[in-house]
Amino acid sequence: MSESFPKAVVLLSGGIDSSTTLAIAKSMGFVCYALSFRYGQNNAVELESAGKIAAQLDVEKHVVFDIDLSIFGGSALTGSGQIPKDRTEEQISSGDIPASYVPARNTVFLSLGLAWAESIGAHDIFIGVNALDYSGYPDCREEFIRSFEQTANLGTREGTTGNKYKIHTPLINLTKAQIIKKGTELGVDYSNTISCYDPDKNGVSCGRCDSCLLRKKGFREAGIKDPTKYMF
Repeated sequence: MSESFPKAVVLLSGGIDSSTTLAIAKSMGFVCYALSFRYGQNNAVELESAGKIAAQLDVEKHVVFDIDLSIFGGSALTGSGQIPKDRTEEQISSGDIPASYVPARNTVFLSLGLAWAESIGAHDIFIGVNALDYSGYPDCREEFIRSFEQTANLGTREGTTGNKYKIHTPLINLTKAQIIKKGTELGVDYSNTISCYDPDKNGVSCGRCDSCLLRKKGFREAGIKDPTKYMF
């Protein structure tokens, strides 16, 4: 790969948002290094989706990092708590932090992404956070991202010697429908992605959790056929 192209670390979960973010980073001319996490999530099938998307979009390298956040508990995604299901759009967008929130997850993920970026000489990190069609997670807000960016530039050798880091959030102000339209334009194969918080052992999405409901709504409003297999 030519050294004339800048490198970027892209956090990749295997869902719609992170997959679209990776496609956007590629379209901007970055050589992409995809970083996924096996963090004790009940839905580990998402890592299979991340691998498929990384291959489809031809990343330079895809790393799956093992870190077990389930040790701490505090989330239905990493424990035995009940995943919220069948909530209305009003309930999802109420601003209340749901049981699916994983304590400090994006802080941990961005910190590890920053470590990899510094080690490979990248100064750009992409994360698919979204502040519109989401479930109210505090670490998906613009204020948090800008704060972390400042921390990155204060706490690294690169940042303190003038090589500033940029945290890219290309989806931050887009609806799920707009995200899907953008990804479709860039050739993302959404049949290789999964959004569900509670899929079955075969990777079939529940169709009832917040993430499934937002996914269904996004495809419906985008006027694009949803390739997802749902139980309901």
